[in-house]
Amino acid sequence: MRGNAEAHEMIAPGSLAAVLEMLAAEPGVWTPIAGGTELMVAHAAGRLGAQKLVSLWGIQDLRFVATASQSIAIGACATFRDLRAHAGVAADLPLLAKASSWIGSIANQSRATVGGNLVNGSPAADSSPALLVYDAEIELLSVRGSRRIPYSDFHTGYKQNALAADELLYAIHLPRRFAQHRQYLRKVGTRRAMAVSKTALAATALLQGRVVSEVRVAAASLAPFPARLYQVEAALLYQSIDSHTIQSARAALLAEAKPIDDIRSTAEYRSRVAANLLEEFLIELRSEGPSK
Repeated sequence: MRGNAEAHEMIAPGSLAAVLEMLAAEPGVWTPIAGGTELMVAHAAGRLGAQKLVSLWGIQDLRFVATASQSIAIGACATFRDLRAHAGVAADLPLLAKASSWIGSIANQSRATVGGNLVNGSPAADSSPALLVYDAEIELLSVRGSRRIPYSDFHTGYKQNALAADELLYAIHLPRRFAQHRQYLRKVGTRRAMAVSKTALAATALLQGRVVSEVRVAAASLAPFPARLYQVEAALLYQSIDSHTIQSARAALLAEAKPIDDIRSTAEYRSRVAANLLEEFLIELRSEGPSK
């Protein structure tokens, strides 16, 4: 079944203020669309349920990457090609720059937006594990004002999030404080390029001497949405990286992971591979020694 364009209405107000007014006037009626890399695929397949679309494409107030002394702010309509080309992202957020290179083809990266990727809420979203380990905050905007929440609280279920019916995801804020952290990101998919991940793992850690003083671990495709692995972090925090700690962390991941079987992989495969990726990170962490 193919989509019928006549069954949908799309308006391009051209300004952020006009979009917010539309969302306030008819909460839950209008679905924002930016690059369209997800929604247009759904439309072509006849799976696009949204009847009224409001275009965000071309609104410059939503497309920016702004670097301040302590943080980097990324507008919701910044594309993944924007992130790949930004020197500040490469320097301060290398895992996000790396993940941005995984988003389909160059053509897709030129259209796909960071905000759209997050609102879509795929459990396999490429950018999400990096954003989670970088302590990203999400800024939500409406005519009532703005509010910020930790990205780790944004996803509330499969394809569900904390956006109110009249709110728009405005920006992602990331602290610039991870230069001394050991950082890791790896994705496992069917192919090396343009493949939806079977699983992916991101991690950052800070060592004091040989002891883990700070750690964050996040994964894709191990839960109904991209998520921090808090039990794994608890198994690592204030521990030295030895064989016992590595095995404890693996056991924590296997207990915490709740993947599913689908056409791309099995739940058992996802859990075991993610545990192997975690062990790879920890072995690298042990061999590199204390943070400088």
